[in-house]
Amino acid sequence: MILAKPEILNQIRNGRIRIEPYDENAIGPASIDLTLDDKLRIFNTSQHITQADIDYRTLTNLVDISDGYLLKPGELVLGITRERLTLPEDLCGWLNSRSRFARIGLMSHIAAPFLAPGISNKQILEIYNAGRNKIRLTPGMKICHVVLQECRGTAKYTGAWKDQEL
Repeated sequence: MILAKPEILNQIRNGRIRIEPYDENAIGPASIDLTLDDKLRIFNTSQHITQADIDYRTLTNLVDISDGYLLKPGELVLGITRERLTLPEDLCGWLNSRSRFARIGLMSHIAAPFLAPGISNKQILEIYNAGRNKIRLTPGMKICHVVLQECRGTAKYTGAWKDQEL
């Protein structure tokens, strides 16, 4: 079952869902808006990658985008949400692009939308410009939202990305 706004707010009031920093205006009818932080990872020049080489930190440079970043058509960058989201062990989430950006070709995540139950972290975003125009990314922009869903039973994510950083 998907959580609607009254239940999301109830879960926040009861401390089961934590969002830091929290803005009640970010709660929509059945989702929570998340904003872009002030850093991106920009991929290095094209290179041959093998399975052993897959480490986004060595394939990218961390850059400050306090003044914004112009994302070119066909460009992929990694971003991170400003908000740290903490879920209980019986809720999971799904990241989705916001429709206003999707309509111009901006994908806020291209491959990894699932937020495991029991997480407590910021979300890495695989941001891709599939449109024809350059798109300005700025810190604080509402770039995506998360839809929350109840799980049958409980589980807690303890994998490699439990404390993910950009």
